[in-house]
Parts: sequence; structure tokens; C-alpha cells
Amino acid sequence: MAVLNMYFIYSCILGLISCSVFLRVNYELKMSIMTAALVGYNTVFLHTHAHVLDSYSQVLFERPGIWKDLKTMGSVSLSIFFVTLLVLGRQNEYYCRLDFLWKNKFKKEREEIETMENLNRVLLENVLPAHVAEHFLARSLKNEDLYHQSYACVCVMFASIPDFKEFYTESDVNKEGLECLRLLNEIIADFDDLLSKPKFSGVEKIKTIGSTYMAATGLSAVPSQEHAQEPERQYTHIGTMVEFAFALGAKLTAINKHSFNDFKLRVGMNHGPVIAGVIGAQKPQYDIWGNTVNVASRMDSTGVLDKIQVTEETSLILQTLGYTCTCRGIINVKGKGELKTYFVSTEMSGSLSQSNLAA
Repeated sequence: MAVLNMYFIYSCILGLISCSVFLRVNYELKMSIMTAALVGYNTVFLHTHAHVLDSYSQVLFERPGIWKDLKTMGSVSLSIFFVTLLVLGRQNEYYCRLDFLWKNKFKKEREEIETMENLNRVLLENVLPAHVAEHFLARSLKNEDLYHQSYACVCVMFASIPDFKEFYTESDVNKEGLECLRLLNEIIADFDDLLSKPKFSGVEKIKTIGSTYMAATGLSAVPSQEHAQEPERQYTHIGTMVEFAFALGAKLTAINKHSFNDFKLRVGMNHGPVIAGVIGAQKPQYDIWGNTVNVASRMDSTGVLDKIQVTEETSLILQTLGYTCTCRGIINVKGKGELKTYFVSTEMSGSLSQSNLAA
């Protein structure tokens, strides 16, 4: 009987412990349950079953060195365990809340970092071609690292609006030239919109120099792919550049209608090997260099309004692609001597341009 009395106290203590082991239960709820259990256990010890514990206390009375009052011993033991479990429960809930706050803070910081990375990616892809931006985002580069790539066949185009120099004036009417720049910005922005069309996904805008728009095709992520293609498909990007030039002319014509101007586009094109690279660390600039670029620029500067002037080599490629080229003759090109150039026929450019704008 005495042993059963001690087991009864131990069972009550075990009941309190069992309430505290549920770590995810709210602290106030656990405290309420343990308080109700403590009151119930003390009621049993001190009132309803006090006579059972009193009979065992008489047995212990003859033993020296131990607490004789079993009721008080049980009540004090339960109270000590009660307070200890409350402290442990409160401490556990504090650390759980702290862990929750740290996880939320970490999640928010991670989302901010991902947002910043995506923003940096978008900004970088607006400055550099997509495959070049991936090159810089994929690895940690030092300022002295230089990105460069050689290409065997790239088509370069310069499209300029010579009339804009005469159009630009600084007066009170156009707010010291601000309205002229606003119109030029609208023209360049409309030209840029064409790059988002699937048909012109292979066209890379290089830069604008005043009212001159420079773009190129054939700047693939893997230059070795050019040699692996069939000869007919190897030069299809040159045809894409011609279509893009037609689309620029149609876009400029549409702008002329609502701005009441009569701007004309002058285009020069050439194809051949170039070197592409990024210069600058804080403000990187993607550009291409080579004799191909210089000749393309000369095709523009020596060209004719509303015409696309190309070199003889480029005209031969375009004729294999189905375009009609008319020989202009031999002209003197600064730094290159005399070159035989051709005009790409614009007889179909009207219908082609409209289809390009709608594509």
C-alpha cells in the first residue's frame, strides 16, 4: 500500500510532465492545463484522499531522516515540478518565437536578394546581349578580366537620319532643342520596339550615335555554330538584317505622318568577321570592331536617302537569298579606296515592311 501511495505521487508528476512535452502548444494553454492539474492533485492529496496518505505517514513516522508528512511532501514536489515546467515551457516558447522571427527575417532578406538579382539581370540585359549578360552573371569577374569573342560572319548595319541635323535647332519655340530631342527619342524608342518581335530576335542593337542607329546580326552565343550550319542557312541572318532595315524605314514613315515631318532613312550594310567585346568596369559597353564595321559605316555615309547600300560581297549573298540588288557603280570610299557597291531593291520593301511591323 505504501508503494502504491508513492506511485500515485509519481503519476501526478508524470502527468504534469506530459502536458509540457508538446512544444508547439501555446504557453498560456499549457499553463492553464497544468494549473488545473495541480489544483486537482492538491485537492486529492489534501482533502479527498488525505486519509490514505495519513496512514502511510504513520508508517514513515518511525523512520528517522525522512519527511514524515506525505501530503505536504507530495504537494511541495508537485509545486516544484510545476514551477520548473513553467520556466522550461516559457523558455522554449521564447526560443520558438525567436526562431520564427529569424526565419521570417531570413526569408525576407532572401526575397530582397532575389529581387535585386533579377533587377540587376534585367538592367544588365538591357545594356548587354543576353548571352554576354549570362557570362558576367555566371561567374565572379575582376575588373581586369576582358570579355571578347571573334565571329567569322556578322552583318553590320548603320541606319542614319541625315535630315535630323538640319531639323535640330535651339530656339524658344522648341524649348532650346528639347522638343527635337524628344522626337529623336521617340524615333529610337520605336526602332527599339522592333527588336522585341520574334522575327528580329537575332538582331542586336549595338548603340546609337546621334541620329545613327547601329545594329548587327550573327552574334550568336556560340560562334562555332556558324561553321556547322549549311551554307544556305549560314547567311540567313543577313536577310534578317535587310528585313529589319525595311521595318525601320516603314516605322520612320509612320512617325513622319503624325509628326508632320519628312525624314528619310539612309542605310549601309556589310558582312564579314568582327571582334565583339565589353569594355569598361563600372559602366560596361558592348561593342564590335573590325574592318567589317568600318566598311558598313562607309556604306552609310556614302549612301543615298531611302536606299540600302551594300558591298559587292554582301549583294551576292542577298541575291542567293532572293533579293534583287542594283549595281550603283564604283565609288570612292575614304580609307578603302574605290569599291563597287549595290543598292538593295526596295520594290517589295513596302509590303515587306508592313508585314514586318505586323509580325
